[in-house]
Amino acid sequence: MTEFLGVPDIGLWQALALFAAAVATTFIGTVTGTAGGLLLLAFMTFFLPLVVLIPVHTVVQLGAGTSRTFLMWRYVRKELLVPFAIGAGLGAIAGANVFISLTAGTLQAILGIFILAVMWTPRITLGGPERTRFALLGAASTFLGVFVSATGSFLSPFVAHASRDRHVHVATIATLMAITHLAKLAAFGFVGVALGAYVPLIALMICGTVLGNWIGRNTLRRVPERMFRIVFQVLLALLALRLLAGALLDGAWLQGLVAAIGI
Repeated sequence: MTEFLGVPDIGLWQALALFAAAVATTFIGTVTGTAGGLLLLAFMTFFLPLVVLIPVHTVVQLGAGTSRTFLMWRYVRKELLVPFAIGAGLGAIAGANVFISLTAGTLQAILGIFILAVMWTPRITLGGPERTRFALLGAASTFLGVFVSATGSFLSPFVAHASRDRHVHVATIATLMAITHLAKLAAFGFVGVALGAYVPLIALMICGTVLGNWIGRNTLRRVPERMFRIVFQVLLALLALRLLAGALLDGAWLQGLVAAIGI
């Protein structure tokens, strides 16, 4: 197989498939307010080794979030950005220090249960001062993101309750996730993850996210608010169940959870 611009074990057709996946999943993420990052991560597992999977996904999603923020900046809840960024920095430091402490199955179980909890008990997402809540969310989502990368589904219920309009929801979560990805990249640099060989593939996939954002933004204008909320809730529930299923298939998840809580 001829490698795509020197990217290890990635040929031209694989690169084009990843580009198409970046376009499609970014479009889905823009129109639904969730799911895009997690869907892309699932697709990338077929092509990239685990050691670089999450760092590469992080850079690509940073491109997706940044371009969506640029296209929809006027809708962003800007007052939430500074407290969220402070929390994200703390979460990245903590995540870098326990980079391999918990199994992927354990984190999937925790994340899936929590998403279902915040979906069906809205008071969890509404308690406390809003800026304090988003500072804590910045820390939690970035910490989790070091291990599972796609934590947009974790943030989505909180942003949904803070956003009365679908444009505000989509723009704000994209910006918050961009902050999360920047903090995670700093953490990956701290633990010595090198991505130089994957730069051509990352650049191609970021171009795909920009195209997906542009198509999605224009489609979002035609989606009724009620339909957006229904699709959002259904997709979030399916993603939570998918995380729980993945955790159950990981035989080490229970032992990891027990070790984490010190039983």
